[in-house]
Amino acid sequence: MNDWPEAWSDDNRGPRYGRGSGGTQPEGARVMRQVRRGPVPPGQRPAYGDPGPSAPPYSSGIPQQPSYVDGRGYDDGGGYDEYDSGYNSGQVYGGGHGPGGSAGGPTRAPRPAPNWRRRIKWTAVTLVTVLAATSVATYFWADSKLRREVDLSKVIDRPQSGSGTNYLIVGSDSREGMTKADEKKLHTGAAEGKRTDSMMILHVGDNGDTLISLPRDSDVQIPSYKGSTSGKVYPGTGRHEKLNAAYAEDGPTLLVRTIEYNTGLHIDHYVEIGFQGFANIVDAVGGVQITIDKGFKDKWSGADFKAGKQTLNGQQALAFVRTRHAFAASDLQRTKNQQKFLSALAHQVATPSTVLNPFRLYPTMGAGLDSLIVDKDMSLWDLGSMFWAMKGVNGGDGTSMNMPISGSTGGNLVWDKAKVKTLVNELNNDQKVTVSGN
Repeated sequence: MNDWPEAWSDDNRGPRYGRGSGGTQPEGARVMRQVRRGPVPPGQRPAYGDPGPSAPPYSSGIPQQPSYVDGRGYDDGGGYDEYDSGYNSGQVYGGGHGPGGSAGGPTRAPRPAPNWRRRIKWTAVTLVTVLAATSVATYFWADSKLRREVDLSKVIDRPQSGSGTNYLIVGSDSREGMTKADEKKLHTGAAEGKRTDSMMILHVGDNGDTLISLPRDSDVQIPSYKGSTSGKVYPGTGRHEKLNAAYAEDGPTLLVRTIEYNTGLHIDHYVEIGFQGFANIVDAVGGVQITIDKGFKDKWSGADFKAGKQTLNGQQALAFVRTRHAFAASDLQRTKNQQKFLSALAHQVATPSTVLNPFRLYPTMGAGLDSLIVDKDMSLWDLGSMFWAMKGVNGGDGTSMNMPISGSTGGNLVWDKAKVKTLVNELNNDQKVTVSGN
């Protein structure tokens, strides 16, 4: 029985490669129909897989198989075109015949171009939202750290408020939070209690800002006042003391009462900072650059400075503003140095390198807000206005002066009453200051 297909007998198989044959002749192009070659020159053996020019494309009796032509279907006419379908061009999956692949295949929609206007819009909205949330959180954080401990409502018999805003800025010798090592390092001594080392009035108005130093040795009359803790009213006896004695006697409220009584100027806000807090702020801001006109030394404050431009750290800054024994006009020169340094400090705090750098801004704010003692009505906006005004004074946009002095009595400095009256009148009416100080 013949097991071969019809019309394909064992006798007409011929020498074939494969199919159990022992012959060495490979099968024709029927097996590898995707490979088509041209005619073989006379006398040359057909190449592997090529039956030669005289051989029919298919053996007798075998149904003709379709051939692939260029990946576009089947060739029904015996053409020997090379099979492509994108294989030769490296595009195995999906042909190279158009954007959607091979002809007749599925078409993929082109990827839409990015909408940059929409992206920029939503990026901007996100940034604004984050910035607003951060600003609100920072405001409440900073506001919660303010130490609103001074109640100016306890001050009695106050003068009327004038135009503009008047800040009383006090530097005390408070050693709050300091260790023995801190006291030794900063040359503060170990005296208990606290006194005022510096006092300034900063007037903020529409016609220029004015910073006025009040020497702590100023001769003033202690008026009647209401005790800050007892609530008892102590009548005035006409006694005269140094200005810093008022603070030592009954704290901030008596100091405000004494200044208002002796000047006629209404104090709107009170700001106080101690030794440790002052040094911490300077260190947090990265030091303060200042130009020292003439070098000086003072063993009491630890000052040791040469003339010229230099950057002071917290310890050096405290020594600079406290030094008095190195100067002939001790208290007056010290107040000038204090004005100069505080204005430079405010300028440094307000620079972009501090404001726009969160790694410097937040430590500076934390150090300042932790150490400032203010009145109960002080807001962050008021505090910011004060710093910007001090920055303006340092930049030459305002006036910096000492309270006018006419002489001294018993070691106390006596104010020039005529000049003080003119000065207070100009400040109350928010006019440009024409009075000069010492």
